[in-house]
Amino acid sequence: MQDQPNAAVQRAVLGLLLEAHPKSLTIPTVAREIGGDGVERAVRDLLGVGLLEVRASAAALRFERLELP
Repeated sequence: MQDQPNAAVQRAVLGLLLEAHPKSLTIPTVAREIGGDGVERAVRDLLGVGLLEVRASAAALRFERLELP
């Protein structure tokens, strides 16, 4: 069973990310916007149940195209 503080942080994280969509936000940005503890755990939990996705950033895609040795 979820504890109430984590559920509240999950709702805040999901709300913020939905509001920002289609823009992506980093975990540190989300943590600054929401404030308080538990953001990383909330993100991890939301990823685990399929409500968030992880994808490569634009910087990672450009880095891959450089084809460095």
